[in-house]
Amino acid sequence: MRDLILTAFVLGSIPFIFRNPFIGLLMWVWLGIMNPHRFTWDFAYSMPFAYIVAVCTLASTLVNAGKRYSFPTDRAAVILILLVLWLGVSPLFSFHLDREFDMWLKPVKIQLMVMIAFLLVGTREQLHKLTWVLALSVGFFGIKGGLFTIATAGHYKVWGPAASFIEDNNTLALAIIMAVPLFRYLQLHSENPWVKRFCLAAMGLCVVAAVGSQSRGAFLALAAMGVFLWSKSRQKGLVGILMLLALPIAWWLMPESWTDRMSTISAYEQDSSAMGRINAWWMAWNLAVDRFPIGGGFVVYEPDVFMRYAPDPFAIHAAHSIYFQILGEHGFIGLALFLLVYLFSWLNGAWIVRNTKGKPGWEWAHDLAAMCQVSLVGYAVGGAFLSLTYFDLPYYIVVILVVLRGLVRRQLSLATHATRMVPA
Repeated sequence: MRDLILTAFVLGSIPFIFRNPFIGLLMWVWLGIMNPHRFTWDFAYSMPFAYIVAVCTLASTLVNAGKRYSFPTDRAAVILILLVLWLGVSPLFSFHLDREFDMWLKPVKIQLMVMIAFLLVGTREQLHKLTWVLALSVGFFGIKGGLFTIATAGHYKVWGPAASFIEDNNTLALAIIMAVPLFRYLQLHSENPWVKRFCLAAMGLCVVAAVGSQSRGAFLALAAMGVFLWSKSRQKGLVGILMLLALPIAWWLMPESWTDRMSTISAYEQDSSAMGRINAWWMAWNLAVDRFPIGGGFVVYEPDVFMRYAPDPFAIHAAHSIYFQILGEHGFIGLALFLLVYLFSWLNGAWIVRNTKGKPGWEWAHDLAAMCQVSLVGYAVGGAFLSLTYFDLPYYIVVILVVLRGLVRRQLSLATHATRMVPA
């Protein structure tokens, strides 16, 4: 039954996608992040729904080209294009060239739709809808996982959809954490009181699910994001008290296995998992230095590569860090481009917050930019311990900040021009 419902829903959306490609973008984001087909058991489990939607969206964008889509000239968008192009350079110098294409194709497909998002998203309503889809696509697991954690008293970990970026407990926890600020924005700017209550409950359950994942990286990301959220909050006293109460309550309610795992953060030398990650980080660094400035391509987590560059050649691990992953795979140029994308996105958020602060009618833009910044803090901290360099969600936050800055700049410019035109 699930297979039939999902298939009917996706295929039934195609006529609407051809009428409005933005619907196709929302469908792509939902399918790519939530992976609803992984909750079916028959033919729909392996159906290429995302591919079908992507093709229809691209075709619809071309058919509706008369709407005069324009690609933003923002620094973050331009640097992102350069990063995508660079992803095709380092694989040419790979240790395993025959296996590079399939590894290259996945992030490039994601980035192609990110570029389409730059074209299709341009209004407040579209930004709001995209934020809803992002929040709900991840929030589904946060709500479900939060209830599961409460029901099991935290004795079991929370897992994501199979064969996805957020399959394991660590990556899912970070994605859930990044969704919390998005729900906060939606709570602040939804008129229906029941929607506000839903967003508040979703935020709480997402935090519970992240804690219940027993991910140390997510715990650090949650702490960092909480501090920054407090700094952006309009009710610093209340938020501060809740944050101060949250840690001892979690420490008291969660099982001993959780507290034991969190306590290893300060004693990482005794943890084999942590030392394995550090070994992979050294491998990535040594590889990037030796093959300056291009890196080793996507296929570097192999015995022959570790034998050449890792301190412990037999402890073969994935990078477990967005920074060392991009460094090892695409060298110092790839790392620089990656960091610049998020630096300029952060600066976009700061510009929006600064230029909309205290301006009536622009509270929504101020809060959306601030909450996107909070989400990026979670990604920057939690991503330091996870291989989520190519994960969709943070790139759509980049899209939101780029589009939002352009929208705010144009509207403020028009308002300033109109004021100057009024005779004294």
